[in-house]
Amino acid sequence: MRGGELGAFPVVLLLAATWTVFEILNRNFLSPRNLSDLSVDIVGTGLIAVGVVFVLLIGEIDLSVGSVSGLAAAVFAVLNVQNGVPEWLALVAAVLVGTAVGALQGFSFARTGVPAFVVTLAGLLAWNGVMLYVLGTSGTIDLDADGLVAKLTSYSFTAPGAAYGAAAAGVGLLLLASWRARLRRRAAGMPYRSYQEITARTGVFAVIAFAAAYVLNRFHGLPLALLLFLVVVAALDVVLQRTRYGRQIHALGGDVEAARRAGVKVVWVRTSVLAVSGTMSAIGGLFLASRITSVSQSSGTGVLLLNAIAAAVIGGTSLFGGRGRTWSAALGILVIQSIASGMALTSTPVAVQLVITGGVLFAAAVIDAVARRSQQAHGRA
Repeated sequence: MRGGELGAFPVVLLLAATWTVFEILNRNFLSPRNLSDLSVDIVGTGLIAVGVVFVLLIGEIDLSVGSVSGLAAAVFAVLNVQNGVPEWLALVAAVLVGTAVGALQGFSFARTGVPAFVVTLAGLLAWNGVMLYVLGTSGTIDLDADGLVAKLTSYSFTAPGAAYGAAAAGVGLLLLASWRARLRRRAAGMPYRSYQEITARTGVFAVIAFAAAYVLNRFHGLPLALLLFLVVVAALDVVLQRTRYGRQIHALGGDVEAARRAGVKVVWVRTSVLAVSGTMSAIGGLFLASRITSVSQSSGTGVLLLNAIAAAVIGGTSLFGGRGRTWSAALGILVIQSIASGMALTSTPVAVQLVITGGVLFAAAVIDAVARRSQQAHGRA
């Protein structure tokens, strides 16, 4: 922290303060039912925010994620409900639409040199228009309440062993990853964590994981949506932190010219990053449609875009590129949805919710800027 590496500390502190305040205002906030609902509410926007993290890491921004999510949901609904295409095939097609849109925008940005901000701003308008065209005059399409997509957010593993088993698996994987990282860094002559630190980190995580499992089991058990979300976040975090591709993304966010001279294929990485963002937007859009079992002309609009970007930034992803993790998006969207849930329970006007969320986003941006200056002062940026 002295070197400017604040990590997740600010957002965890903010989350704790948010939960404390709303629990004081309304005793139902930390009830098993509300926390279970909250764990499902974060998934749709959270998945979109995970894609935004990839774009922010190269120092760019994707403004089309909301429109792409709505387009993917519309494609699924039209194929499945109106044309009778099997759900699994319509789902794959919808996700591929998001991938193709993201790759097209990424290639346009990488090849033409037009800023990603402008390319995706055009995409925000264009893909929203395509969504309206795909939906046609019907406006709203209701999904099968018992279908595959609907069950993404409605199904829960009710057996207590499912939640506790997932918690145990998470603790085991963290311990294994920490141990392997220690061995690798020690063999390379780099600073590594002590046994005490690894034990303490794993112990804290175990307490959180099993407490969450206990709370979820007091309602309907482990939601399928939450399990899938955590698996995706963890898998993509490994991609960013442990693979050559992930290191190329971070290098590009640090210095484009230096990355180019080091052999990084800048055009390919930029294109792929926007493709990842489009893919995650499509998947997130399907989860959002699953939550309300319908797709309408308002899908992907409203504050969805702002919440997705805010979640990534609030969670600790740098606006300057080169620093951030997928877990940043998970923590950030948890803060945003906690504020929304608390406001709903306390009957606070939506206007106040927007003001508070905006204030939190501004504070996160200020912390990011201050942390960057601190890192520069210590020669670490």
